[in-house]
Amino acid sequence: MQRVLLVVIITLFSSLNIYSQAPKKPNASEIYESIKKLNFLGSVLYVAAHPDDENTRLISYMSNHVKARTAYLSLTRGDGGQNLIGPEIRELLGVIRTQELLTARQIDGGEQRFTRANDFGYSKHPDETLEIWNKEEVLSDVVLAIRQFQPDIIINRFDHRSPGSTHGHHTSSAMLSVEAFDITSKNTAYPNQLQQTGLWQPKRLFFNTSWWFYGSQEKFDKADKSNLLEFDTGEFYVSSGLSNTEIAALSRSQHKSQGFGNTGTRGSQMEYIELIKGDIPKDKTNLFEGIDTTWNRVNGGKAIGNILQQVEANYNFTNPSASIPELVRAYQLIQNLEDLHWRNYKTKEIKNIIYACAGLYLEATSETSQATPSETVKLNLEVINRSSYPIKLETIECNKTSISKQIALTENNGFEFQEILEIPSNQKPTTPYWLTEKGTLGMYQVSNEALIGKPETPRVFEVSFKLLFNNTPITFTKSVIYKTNDPVKGEVYKPFEIIPEASVKIPEKVIIFENNQAKDISVIVRSGRDNLNGSLSLNYPENWQVSPAKQDIQITNKGEEKTVFFRVTPPENQHEGHLIPVMTVNGKNYSKELIEIEYEHIPYQTVLLPSETKIVRLDIQKRGKNIGYIVGAGDVVPESLKQIGYNVSLLKPEDINPETLSQFDAVVVGIRAYNTLETIKFKQQQLFDFVFNGGNMIVQYNTSRGLKVNELAPYKLELSRDRVTDEFAKVKFLAPTHPILNTPNKITQEDFKGWTQERGLYFPNSWGKEFTPILSMHDKGESAKKGSLLVAKYGEGYYMYTGLSFFREFPEGVPGAYRLFANMLSIGK
Repeated sequence: MQRVLLVVIITLFSSLNIYSQAPKKPNASEIYESIKKLNFLGSVLYVAAHPDDENTRLISYMSNHVKARTAYLSLTRGDGGQNLIGPEIRELLGVIRTQELLTARQIDGGEQRFTRANDFGYSKHPDETLEIWNKEEVLSDVVLAIRQFQPDIIINRFDHRSPGSTHGHHTSSAMLSVEAFDITSKNTAYPNQLQQTGLWQPKRLFFNTSWWFYGSQEKFDKADKSNLLEFDTGEFYVSSGLSNTEIAALSRSQHKSQGFGNTGTRGSQMEYIELIKGDIPKDKTNLFEGIDTTWNRVNGGKAIGNILQQVEANYNFTNPSASIPELVRAYQLIQNLEDLHWRNYKTKEIKNIIYACAGLYLEATSETSQATPSETVKLNLEVINRSSYPIKLETIECNKTSISKQIALTENNGFEFQEILEIPSNQKPTTPYWLTEKGTLGMYQVSNEALIGKPETPRVFEVSFKLLFNNTPITFTKSVIYKTNDPVKGEVYKPFEIIPEASVKIPEKVIIFENNQAKDISVIVRSGRDNLNGSLSLNYPENWQVSPAKQDIQITNKGEEKTVFFRVTPPENQHEGHLIPVMTVNGKNYSKELIEIEYEHIPYQTVLLPSETKIVRLDIQKRGKNIGYIVGAGDVVPESLKQIGYNVSLLKPEDINPETLSQFDAVVVGIRAYNTLETIKFKQQQLFDFVFNGGNMIVQYNTSRGLKVNELAPYKLELSRDRVTDEFAKVKFLAPTHPILNTPNKITQEDFKGWTQERGLYFPNSWGKEFTPILSMHDKGESAKKGSLLVAKYGEGYYMYTGLSFFREFPEGVPGAYRLFANMLSIGK
């Protein structure tokens, strides 16, 4: 018999994204390690600025060897970095890197938290960082994280005493952590937080130092280490067959969008932490010395500890279910603890252990991966007890709807049920919570204070299974998920997502009009349900024209897309504005784009963002026609060049040969191509020959570390870490009469207005006399940087190296960036 399940509760305490991946099925050794961790009542919070800043060796060591509850607080989600695996940047990159962190934590055993700080790009000093971030709000989030997580120990990745020596975000993370350490126990500090959490005072604060912070291994070896604690994190775990450093490498390798694949190591690996606040332990290998980490720590915990010590001592690796009676006894006692923090956390831990010991499998899967408000969805529920311990399924519950079952779950006999899930008409779509409101350059806006700090949006739809273990009720809650069978991959899990009944997008995020000719602009409407009917129109700026005014849309099937075209006519003169598609259905307007992110190493993600396309009537001239583009780490430069009328062919290193190159007026090398393409070194001389014979070659920024070629240019050229992070930094023309500033477009100061995030990065700082530096710029208080754009005649053609961030400016439709790049492509033509 089917019943309607009305689900409206949002669970604020969600587990680490297990709903969107295959469920964990611990083996006997893993269960035993979990029992050992259950008997440790201590916690460590690791603090840094970005995804990939964390020390996975230390996090894994604390979690898997020390058995401490361990978390990483990343102040940002890494939105300002580069993406080596795809085209997503900014907010979408932040979504990817958030999931990479969560996947990393599943491997190394840690948990994950964030603040509302937005990674706005590289910052040279914490003064700038904390002004753009809004120091008080980020400090508030750090304090909240400490009060909620209640760490005994805090470890900072960076040194708070060295502002200006590294990324401003890095130093700021340490400075905020040090400041928070002193105020988390004061009720005058952010008193509004005390409605959802209590005061807390960590015992010790450390800085995770290393030889790198001392300048060299030699200097570190000679340094006074009396204030340092040291750990050998090369521990070998027999239960998993892996060393701690191998686990750490697997964890760090999840930062694939940053290109941080890591080879595992074996053997001794020392880590050092310097005491910043608190008392230093006498035992320099035990940072918890003097802190009670046994069950005696909590009132009423002694009896629990006695039981669980026996469970650990008597654990049967061939029959984990033998531990269930005593585990259930301990579970009952944990429910009586007055300490809410440890009661809640240890309840979650022991429930997972009981679940694993019983070989329980509880699952609620939908027959579709996406649904819309007011839709009904079929659910398939599976329940099985794969142990000899007698368990009874009392009810299946969801919110206030309870379905009585009263079924004895005998060993290895499975039960399946079918129910109906009804999506409320006012249900909000699934999307990262920090992207639902408009924020600032440095901060995400999160109005719901209960969500601040959470790694991702909690799951909305859940099914609870109330079981009886020898008359002791224990309820296990499972998020509704989608499961399907892939012919190649087999069983595949996806999250169950709520989407709007209509979403809209214009495929191009920037559309350049190089003259006053009209263009047909495509708009794609996607239906979230069957039989969608409505009308589509475009909002557009004054002085532009759009026809028709609106178009009727009918889509028969859920998930189907329909593409229609509007004719857009630009004004006579240079002008910028935005196109916003609006789909109206039954009086309700939909103007958001549904973006799907799918990579093998992270769970599938759906993101709803305002659908908006920048349109630019550009005053631009160009010469040459055919461009070869060597794809590097991923950018939209090729698409941008097509926008202004170039024929662009994408090239792989194996495509490069004299015959192919002869077709092009210019070859552009994508960002970090010389860092990421192994075989390009074999083609470098052919590229130089192309230039010598009259072609133009533009090389965009690379990092000096990890270059795959010995010679970047036909002349001397050395990269540095020089960068100009102020997008408003004044630009000086060093060679005002040079063709690159005059032909075919006259470049002026106006062309450097509207730049975003930065001027450029990783400029060369040394070059041969053959190069002409074109521009000079610098951040406040720094010397002039003259390597942002270098041009050299080589034979009949021109070689150009640029660290200017065209890859950021083109997606934002910055007119001057297009005009300057057109000059670079046109030089000598």
